[in-house]
Amino acid sequence: MSRYIKKFSEISIHDLPLVGGKNASLGEMFSQLTPKGILVPDGFAITADAYRLFLKENKLRQRLEAIVEQLDKINFSNLNDIGQQARDLIQSAALPAAVIAEIKAAFRDLCAREDTNISLAVRSSATAEDLPSASFAGQLESFLNIIGEDALVKTVHRCFTSLFTNRAIKYREDQGFGNADVAISVGVQTMVRSDLSASGVAFTLDPDTGFDKVVVINSIYGLGENIVQGRSTPDEFALFKPHIGSQFNPIFQKNLGEKEWTMIYADTAKTGSPVDNQQTEPFKREQYSISDVDVLTLGQWCARIEEHYARPMDIEWAKDGGTGKLYIVQARPETVHSKETKQRASTVRTYAIQSKGKKLAEGIALGEKISTGKARLLRSPKEAHLLQEGEVLVTDITNPDWDPIMKRAAAIVTNKGGRTSHAAIVARELGTVAIVGSGDATDKIHDGEEITVSCAEGKTGFIYAGKAEWTVTEKDISNLKMPKTAPMLILGDPSLAFQQSFLPNRGVGLLRMEFMITHHIMVHPLALTRFEQLTDEKARKEIIHLTRHYRDKKDFFVDKLAQGVATIAAAFYPHDVIVRMSDFKSNEYANLVGGKQFEPNEENPMIGFRGASRYYSPLYKDGFALECKAMKRVREEMGFSNVKLMIPFCRTVEEAKQVIETMREFGLEQGKNGLEIYVMVEIPSNVLMAEEFAELFDGFSIGSNDLTQLTLGLDRDSALVSGLFNEKNPAVMRLIATAIRTARRKGIKIGLCGQAPSDMPEFARFLVNEGIDSISFNADALIKGIENMVEAEAAGPQEKMQIVEEMPPMERDHTYVKPAPATNPEWEQGGDDLVFYK
Repeated sequence: MSRYIKKFSEISIHDLPLVGGKNASLGEMFSQLTPKGILVPDGFAITADAYRLFLKENKLRQRLEAIVEQLDKINFSNLNDIGQQARDLIQSAALPAAVIAEIKAAFRDLCAREDTNISLAVRSSATAEDLPSASFAGQLESFLNIIGEDALVKTVHRCFTSLFTNRAIKYREDQGFGNADVAISVGVQTMVRSDLSASGVAFTLDPDTGFDKVVVINSIYGLGENIVQGRSTPDEFALFKPHIGSQFNPIFQKNLGEKEWTMIYADTAKTGSPVDNQQTEPFKREQYSISDVDVLTLGQWCARIEEHYARPMDIEWAKDGGTGKLYIVQARPETVHSKETKQRASTVRTYAIQSKGKKLAEGIALGEKISTGKARLLRSPKEAHLLQEGEVLVTDITNPDWDPIMKRAAAIVTNKGGRTSHAAIVARELGTVAIVGSGDATDKIHDGEEITVSCAEGKTGFIYAGKAEWTVTEKDISNLKMPKTAPMLILGDPSLAFQQSFLPNRGVGLLRMEFMITHHIMVHPLALTRFEQLTDEKARKEIIHLTRHYRDKKDFFVDKLAQGVATIAAAFYPHDVIVRMSDFKSNEYANLVGGKQFEPNEENPMIGFRGASRYYSPLYKDGFALECKAMKRVREEMGFSNVKLMIPFCRTVEEAKQVIETMREFGLEQGKNGLEIYVMVEIPSNVLMAEEFAELFDGFSIGSNDLTQLTLGLDRDSALVSGLFNEKNPAVMRLIATAIRTARRKGIKIGLCGQAPSDMPEFARFLVNEGIDSISFNADALIKGIENMVEAEAAGPQEKMQIVEEMPPMERDHTYVKPAPATNPEWEQGGDDLVFYK
């Protein structure tokens, strides 16, 4: 019986003090999960007792402690010297004869079990009392393609030495482990020939945010060291955990990585190294390194491993290029993001300015944050190259052409625009500090000067000279009371979805797909459906490049849009995610690649060819077909039945019927598989004909920005009349109240999307009092909005405003409520009631 060797089949997770975290986990999986179909390469562990015998026979313990005792634990100024001394000491000592004999015997036994010539992966595995909370991941050395028993013995010695790499010494100090508390075990495992195929890592939560409903898989060609050490940008796949093993496709996101390097086996005698790192061939970089079938298998295995360990896991895998089989080669508890998730979910940050320079300009504040950086004055998006990461974008006004630039900015300042202008909407979606409508910021701010942009001082934002000082405090929202009225989010950027899902919410009340089209697709849909008609040669070349991974260019649009929507649907599942179908205006569509050829020139795009009118028109219908195909994929293939669809800017009842029929033609049949279709209430006609619209749609969503504009007849971006923009105008509030009452009477859901309920508590009270079902906010306004809603509900019922007399549906002969008295004009207004006559 071996004293210093344990086969994987003999090891369980309870052996962690003896064989370390890696080997305990490998043994646990080999013995417990291999019978369940998860393949783990065979091997054995050299126990920590072997390391302790090594120290004892060579009288190293006190000498090592004396060396490490001299470490500068404050600045680590002598870390290199201390580490080198310790490593030299260990490397100069001899392994005990008993340990060498058992290593060689175990190697021969493994060769006999494998019945083939094998090469080995030899990995260090630290042991400590508090594992797995301190994982030691990546701190110690691993050695690949080790061949023969003599090479194995030498490699085990090198693993012992690696316990004192500079990074391992510092890691132990950071974790509070002394040298007496840590020993080392060595795992010896048959190599998987991933040098001929692929390898990678997987996490059973999102590694950036800690969102736990996903499995994230990274993959590169060749041996896995390139991914561990960050040399190669991997392919990435995300799977929705609740749909793994179901009838739905759980893969909701795929991103092609550069995969710059491929590590393969090498002839040590010729190269001096057991591995060789080569540049990946260009044609292979343009392909995914593993198939969807492989991704699904790995996803199932990862979910089972997490279930077995009952905690989030960090997993390494490899695919054998000879047999085509997948293997799990390591699994350890995820120890970083799983700790942070609870804290992130229960706190929000607030900013308070302490000292500041001279005020340069002011305008409308967006968000409640502060940022600083060099001012970069730009006149148009063509000057985008002048803006460096972390600088403040200062310009006159923005439009969708600016979107890629705005993402690089530390803050955004514009002369023009209101709190619902393009710059404001995009800044909120990006979570970027912004001040709009400053009037003269481009005159008052000098290019290149250091400035501070403060939105933490109320509704007015200030731009100060120099770098201000401020504090950031985190607010505990773990006990935040939730209102009965559903607080929902407004969202467009899938990259923010997992992070924002931790905020208190009941879903997404408005998902703007325009952000995804602008940033991730970038191409006008008709430039894909009618590519052969496209005459712009520059646009043709760009489209060919963007769609190079798709046989059919139309699939590029469908795939990218489906992935973006599915990411947000996954983040908020099972809560509703209401997706508004595209609502670009013609001038915005024209800015997409290849768009100018397919868009009309309109004097006033705001009230032109937009929203519902496009969907059934021959001028755009085949573009709308791509949107529908993407939504059908999200709901029916990926299984996100929490996605509801919403039609914007639907002017008439007849138009509504045409759109619903067009959607049915493209496979989105209302009621099938629970599909609900909402309509935006943003035109006065939507309210005046609310009874009829309610017969056709499953829900209403009030777009207060457009409804205010079109009720008051003003352009919200015009500085000349922007002061008149006010959702609390009685005319606007009457329309909103009428829409809510009609929806409640007809038994359909109704919500509102906009900033006003967070900015104005009295507006939130009005909505709650009228009985609205949900209010949707941008993330930066959500907490304040919830507090306003809770306060409104606590106040109890208030007297409702008097509005237009509720009218039955109009007859087709346009006979209204009452016959007109002979003395009356065609209409009259009296008191608070507006009564229509024939």
